[in-house]
Amino acid sequence: MFVCQPLSQEHELESFSCGKEELDTWLRRSALHARANNTAATFVWCEEGSREVAAYYSFTSMTLEREELPKALARGSMHRVPAVLLARLALATRHQGRGLGPVLLVDSFERALVGNETFAVRFFVVDALDTDAYTFYEKHGFRGIPGSMRLYRKMSDIAKTMA
Repeated sequence: MFVCQPLSQEHELESFSCGKEELDTWLRRSALHARANNTAATFVWCEEGSREVAAYYSFTSMTLEREELPKALARGSMHRVPAVLLARLALATRHQGRGLGPVLLVDSFERALVGNETFAVRFFVVDALDTDAYTFYEKHGFRGIPGSMRLYRKMSDIAKTMA
């Protein structure tokens, strides 16, 4: 069983490896600094009783320009639309292939929904690292923004899915 908690200096990061060096390095070198500077909040999964990170995800805030969105979603007077960006999501290789990726994503949805009660955002956005990640997010209800690796889901749709 995994426990999800905010990343702290007590977590063991050095052994984390998800198969994507960019994600591993960011966790080890930048995640705590980003939290201290309020530029990203990282949450980690550890097995009960362990401080070794088995998975993580990071959020930051963002806005989408109305022009980035499909016309059906860009209605209204707002020029910029508030969103939460799932900046990173990674699962250690030793836990891959067990169906935990979607569970980690749902965990991020739940945390974003709780935050959305206080800081309202309209969209949940991801910037896929590669085509495999893009396919993963599409499979879980995200829609692509043409001409980019960016995908989105409406927070209201996530709330309905989670109800």
